[in-house]
Amino acid sequence: MTVSAERRMIEVSGTEALWLLEGSAQGRLVFVQRDLAVVRPAVHVMEYGRLVVRAPVQAAAVPGRALLTYQVDEILGTAGTGWTVSAHGPADVVSDPDEAAHYRRTLPGWAHGPHDTLLRLHVHQVSGFRLARTTTGAGR
Repeated sequence: MTVSAERRMIEVSGTEALWLLEGSAQGRLVFVQRDLAVVRPAVHVMEYGRLVVRAPVQAAAVPGRALLTYQVDEILGTAGTGWTVSAHGPADVVSDPDEAAHYRRTLPGWAHGPHDTLLRLHVHQVSGFRLARTTTGAGR
């Protein structure tokens, strides 16, 4: 008897995708700069229904209300199981000094100075998938 395991992506609801996003702390910020997709490691927090992201990117690289994508996942490499979530929407730089100080204390950064930016992503679209393996028996 041969047993094979197939990888599957199972779409989750927007509510579950947001729940997975809220339960994680690290992801990747994706934006376009000079007609190229740029990906940066980032940390995030969901507070009051807003996604705040701290990433090593210059604020000037993300013009006001730029459309960004934030991607988070948890994948077990050997098993190929886990989940992945993408959130997409316009973002702006957190410019209020008190709010910025709060998030700098809350979110650890990778870089400090001009390459350390706090962004508030207004999530307009979120999608997610569970990564699963199904086992099927063959040759019975």
